[in-house]
Amino acid sequence: MTDALIERAPSAYAYPLLIRQLLHAPLVHSGDQEIVYRDLKRYDYRTLRERIARLANALAAQGVGHGDVVAVMDWDSHRYLEAYFAVPMMGATLMTVNVRLSPEQILYTLEHSGARVLMVNAEFAPVVAELRPKLTKVAHLVLLQDGDAPPAGSLSFAGGYEALLAAASPTREFGDFDENTRATVFYTTGTTGLPKGVSFSHRQLVLHTLATMGFMASSHPGQNLHRGDVYMPITPMFHVHAWGLPYVATALGLKQVYPGRYEPAVLLKLRHAEGVSFSHCVPTILQMLLNVPAEQAGDLRGWKMVIGGSALSTALAGAALARGMDVWAGYGMSETCPTLSQSQLAGDMTTLPEDAQLAQRCRSGMPLPLVDMQIVDGDMNPLPRDGQATGEIVVRAPWLTQAYFHNPEASDALWEGGYLHTQDIGSIGPDGYLLITDRLKDVIKSGGEWVSSIAVEDLLLQHAAVAEAAVFGVKDDKWGERPVALVVRRAGQDVDDAALKKHLMGFVDQGRISKFAVPSNIRFVDAIAKTSVGKINKRALREQYAAG
Repeated sequence: MTDALIERAPSAYAYPLLIRQLLHAPLVHSGDQEIVYRDLKRYDYRTLRERIARLANALAAQGVGHGDVVAVMDWDSHRYLEAYFAVPMMGATLMTVNVRLSPEQILYTLEHSGARVLMVNAEFAPVVAELRPKLTKVAHLVLLQDGDAPPAGSLSFAGGYEALLAAASPTREFGDFDENTRATVFYTTGTTGLPKGVSFSHRQLVLHTLATMGFMASSHPGQNLHRGDVYMPITPMFHVHAWGLPYVATALGLKQVYPGRYEPAVLLKLRHAEGVSFSHCVPTILQMLLNVPAEQAGDLRGWKMVIGGSALSTALAGAALARGMDVWAGYGMSETCPTLSQSQLAGDMTTLPEDAQLAQRCRSGMPLPLVDMQIVDGDMNPLPRDGQATGEIVVRAPWLTQAYFHNPEASDALWEGGYLHTQDIGSIGPDGYLLITDRLKDVIKSGGEWVSSIAVEDLLLQHAAVAEAAVFGVKDDKWGERPVALVVRRAGQDVDDAALKKHLMGFVDQGRISKFAVPSNIRFVDAIAKTSVGKINKRALREQYAAG
């Protein structure tokens, strides 16, 4: 058998896929482009490169070396963007702390990750002060703040972020190392058990960036991401690298706007003042923006937005389109880095009737390049892509997490059969577009039929008086399970359970849902429990209502 490896000259550069390589092109063609943080800071890409070097040098002075973990507790900021690059580029691991977890969970994730340095926003200093005696591995704290006054309390800081950067050298030679080196780690926000650590290598993040960039740039005009866009994330930077879009925006050399803590007035002010044209968020954030009256929100036309994290309902998408926004669904999960698919309209879909276009936008989309996506039955047999067969979605792609951090048992279950198991149920149509019908654990088994909680929620949200809806199953002696619906009424609207059941029965008559999908119990509430990243917490709701 002959050796078929490619020849390489002794002096040839092997070019490992490292995060630092994403900076080469934008520093050449977009050196004057801006990075903006609220109305507090503004600088160009050349300054970004200097600040990345300063941060790496400052962390090295605190003893951070190759393989060490640096944790960050901050809102979306220029500081976070600098850490996205500086920490992995020095061979260390960036740990993004979910600041919305409970103090006990934050403690667990910091200890489990082995974080050596914790960079903490002054707003979270009281939480860290409470945890400090139990943080056995954190050697140094760095203070992140927008003003000058340090937080009062017992914490001892190695210094303030800006002061440490000012004292550090603006130059650093970032060398090569193995592209499979761990670059990031963060923790899932699942509703069962302890948070699970998910980590990604330089190679995985670079490939995810390139595939996402290529896919989004090649989308139908009007829904693509290009070098003329102004980017503002509205997905927390602690959550799955803000869906990887800060890396994409930087590689493209886009103007980037970081809003800090999400406040509707601030987001809308930045949108207009900075010309923001591209964002991404979960449905609850989109609803929050749309709740601002049009006369206060201003013109939203031309604002492109990917919606993920949970299902995009046709009602919410329609409301956004009516305000001039261009929205579509994306799909992924913490374990997948995250993007697997997006649902921009293909060219021939722009001529479809409005309702058909709306439904298309709310599907989970077609896969990115390099994504192998299958739907399978319980024995891992592939099911047809006919838009009818439903099964679990399993995937392969070069950027999927290879294992949970220090959790081999959960890792084996995640990758059983050689595919990553999403625990989502869906169908794939002949056009290649995915439609998620439910989470495996959220499907309601009633009267011998499977009821999609997502489908019922979408239909409830089509009623003019419904602002939010959550549907989940509770045990029933006769039917096995019955759906229960929680509904938040829209402000100024009144509706009762009889009217909503009549609304749903209309879809039963059309054959769109089974009679078993109509909830026997519809309850009206002021708010619906959500996870730390804005998803409806159905496990908590099931437990709450099972207990009466």
